Amino acid sequence: MRRVVCPGSFDPVTNGHIDIIRRAAKQNEEVIVAVLVNVNKRGLFTADEKLEMLREATKEFDNVTVAKFDGLLVDFCRAHDVSAIVRSLRSVSDFDYELQIAQMNYQLSGIDTLFLTANPKYSFLSSSLVREIAQYNGDVSALVPPYVEERLRAKYAELAKKNG
Repeated sequence: MRRVVCPGSFDPVTNGHIDIIRRAAKQNEEVIVAVLVNVNKRGLFTADEKLEMLREATKEFDNVTVAKFDGLLVDFCRAHDVSAIVRSLRSVSDFDYELQIAQMNYQLSGIDTLFLTANPKYSFLSSSLVREIAQYNGDVSALVPPYVEERLRAKYAELAKKNG
């Protein structure tokens, strides 16, 4: 069985992420979407909130599961019998960064990284841009699934209330 992992922080999940997950799901028997829990990085959403949004966003795919991990991705891959890591490339700068990580992961574990180029309509898209637009009440409806848009609006309303 070919099982691959699509790792990321997904803060929040975007339509670009969903496109890569969809394409990986078509090409592989099983896809695990793995949310990195990074204690050194404070995100907008908690790991559990990200898991919930990803489960909702990927519910149409029968061969996709969602999990979280901390530590090294290669350790997660070994523990879940993953044969390859799937990463997206939006630009040349992504390639430079991702190539180093892919080579280190291979050095540590022998696990290959498969690169999928981003759909051109999402090549500009990043979670940080989505957060910034949503923070200022901009329209993110073309950038994220509807459920995620609702969660972004609710999160920023909650933060505005908390910060007075």
